[in-house]
Amino acid sequence: MRKSKIVITLGPATESKERIKELIGEGVDIFRLNFSHATHEYHKQLIANIREAGSELGQEVAILQDISGPKIRISHLQTPIHLQAGDILTLSKSETDEAAKVVSLSYPEIIDSIKVGEMIYISDGTIRVKVVDKEADALRCEVVVPNLLQSKKGVNFPNSTLHIDTITPKDKSDMEFGAAFVDLVAISFVRSAEDIRQARKILQANDAGAMIFAKIETKEAIEQIDAILEEADGIMVARGDMGVELGVERVPPLQKMLVQKANAASKPVIIATQMLTSMIESPYPTRAEISDIANAVLDGADALMLSDETTVGNHPVETVRVLADSIVEAEKIYPYYKFDEVSEEESISSAAAMIAKNLDPAAFVVFTRSGKSAKTLSKFRTDKQILATSYSVKTLRQLKAVWGVTPTYLSSEFNNSDELQYAFIKRAVDEGWIDIKKKYIFTFGYPLATKYPTNVIRVMERESFNYLFNKFE
Repeated sequence: MRKSKIVITLGPATESKERIKELIGEGVDIFRLNFSHATHEYHKQLIANIREAGSELGQEVAILQDISGPKIRISHLQTPIHLQAGDILTLSKSETDEAAKVVSLSYPEIIDSIKVGEMIYISDGTIRVKVVDKEADALRCEVVVPNLLQSKKGVNFPNSTLHIDTITPKDKSDMEFGAAFVDLVAISFVRSAEDIRQARKILQANDAGAMIFAKIETKEAIEQIDAILEEADGIMVARGDMGVELGVERVPPLQKMLVQKANAASKPVIIATQMLTSMIESPYPTRAEISDIANAVLDGADALMLSDETTVGNHPVETVRVLADSIVEAEKIYPYYKFDEVSEEESISSAAAMIAKNLDPAAFVVFTRSGKSAKTLSKFRTDKQILATSYSVKTLRQLKAVWGVTPTYLSSEFNNSDELQYAFIKRAVDEGWIDIKKKYIFTFGYPLATKYPTNVIRVMERESFNYLFNKFE
């Protein structure tokens, strides 16, 4: 059973319900909606297609809303600007004049935050300029790395501290729209824990219980990662802008550091950007891409994400299949059972994992309201499947983002733990989730009526199963 999860981005190549059903069949756990593009009406149709596809297949899948954030771009250009080394490119608060090499920015107030001597990267760093002079409404920049400057290309400020809001008015509107539909929300260009708190206020004001993922792609986020992890429900390692801002050579060690910190905090971590870029055109991946996937898995990533490969790629289904197969192969050599850091509240889950290491059960069965106990058990990275059951469909969907967890059963409210376990077992046997001839480890809170946190570990064998069957049948 594959432990690391698969996230894919929907777009023109994958937007139909039929294609979504096919992708679920190939193992997709989470569908990402990129709110940097398209309208609310378009996304609403995608959401309907996802829910209908999941319902028809009898599978719960999660929806991730990725808000655009303050992506800074140059203005619209009537004609591209040919830049040579040593040219002066002017970034203006207002005007654009291609002939004079003057362009404006989508967030003109950023100019106030930039200092002379700082570098500015344009078009994913293919153009690099250095600020040599500053005026009240413009920056004079010397071209260091020349290229053809085209319309509306992105701009990064790797040396600067920007004084702009992480959550834009558009983001707030998008989050309000998605509140009733999505399970996870990714916040772009996070720079501090306060950004996460602001996002949570917006969600709470709209009665949304979505998990918040902080996209780590700026130097400020790296510097504030411990505080961000404390506030966020998970993180996404957004390697595209991270590579531009911090240098591509720093991305692999930063990825390992971020995954390690997220694992230690029992927070899911998604690895994103260019996992299988060659498969946008080619039906076959490169060896380097497969190695990248394997390294992400071995680092301990909860999920791996595809973007252009499944939005506009020529082989979206084949790409998902390659990703799934590559994850399974890497997991054959995964270093299971990790007990490096155990907090007091993780003691029950740690004990359950240690028991599993000694007793070798077929799987865990975790009864959870919020999903926390399943996430905590996942932290210890056992080689056993974690079957999760909850009263909340939202919780089950959100657990699709957590390593090793298989959401299985939406239970009713029970006041008696034996009744709860029996109801699960009866359904699990019918569905083939468990085999009562084998051994399992159950965890739950007792007594149920008081909504205690997980405090019981129960080893279930054939005699235990028969006891429940005899008691309630």
